[in-house]
Amino acid sequence: MNDYAVEVRDLHKHFGHVHALRGLSLQVERGITYGLLGPNGAGKTTLIRSIVGLLRPETGTVRVLGRTMPDKSVMARIGYMTQNIALYEDLTVRQNVAFFAAMAGVTRAPRRIDEALALVELADRANSRVRELSGGLQRRCSLACALVHRPELVVLDEPTVGVDPQLRVQFWDHFHRLNAQGVTLIVSSHVMDEAARCDRLGFIRDGRLLAEGTERELLARSSRATLEDAFLYFAEQVAAEG
Repeated sequence: MNDYAVEVRDLHKHFGHVHALRGLSLQVERGITYGLLGPNGAGKTTLIRSIVGLLRPETGTVRVLGRTMPDKSVMARIGYMTQNIALYEDLTVRQNVAFFAAMAGVTRAPRRIDEALALVELADRANSRVRELSGGLQRRCSLACALVHRPELVVLDEPTVGVDPQLRVQFWDHFHRLNAQGVTLIVSSHVMDEAARCDRLGFIRDGRLLAEGTERELLARSSRATLEDAFLYFAEQVAAEG
């Protein structure tokens, strides 16, 4: 077994005339948090949907946990939290988490559900209907749904959009605890100050991987003081190369 949870090779994907992914390749080591950083429309969501098997690229390959995607047998080993809230509003928090647990084939579901709710600090709102929750609490519920089956790979698309600073810190504390347990996370964001919380970073723009590495490596290679300036430097370099 190699050390990669995810291997992406030369992905191309079009939506009509829009070239969403342009020969993008990257590798994600196991047990780390890999940050996909780039502006809205950069191709992050398209890449994520390709990784979890919801999109099939025109060319290129995606391997997840040693299997070529899409592969239904891998789905139960992946946790996926979408950018938009994808919950059943008329169901309670517990019912939503139970539904996703059942979809993943979880055994001993009540115990797992209790653990997931405790992890995101929603045990006291377990019987509340989702539509009664604030946006931040709904995001906590979404995270519980993504984690209830104890996946080996967790893919989170803009998980902290619209949440308050305290909740953002709590989310990242959860993510680091998962890493300590050997879980791999891929987190997309357009917020540069979250990049320092990731073990490795991939800068994405216009469907291309501009650069990747640790925060220190990217700053050193660009000779810039901030990741925002480093991103602009690499974007200019790629543009100059055509």
